[in-house]
Amino acid sequence: QVQLVESGGGLVERGGSLRLSCAVSGSISSIDAMGWYRQAPGNQREWVARITNGGMIRYADSVKGRFTISRDNAKNTVYLQMNSLKVEDTAAYYCNGFPPRMNWGQGAQVTVSS
Repeated sequence: QVQLVESGGGLVERGGSLRLSCAVSGSISSIDAMGWYRQAPGNQREWVARITNGGMIRYADSVKGRFTISRDNAKNTVYLQMNSLKVEDTAAYYCNGFPPRMNWGQGAQVTVSS
């Protein structure tokens, strides 16, 4: 059973930065597209960014220009660099395949204060 472990969340002021990591217990090299998702209280989980093995990257409009997704297949890890954070970025962040195909991890809580 593949496990996803997100880390790197925390409390940051508006305009600050955080880098999230997602460690996958199995190999991600066979998973073409990996993605980051987030869920704010009372909201549905939404897609944030995705990256393929070939390097194709897409972002949700709400984070474009501020977030950067990357992957290291040798380390079975996916990253999300988040800059210029806004209060509305506050959410629990999760990684998974795109579309999601694995059991969700516990997520990384990101809280942006004003």
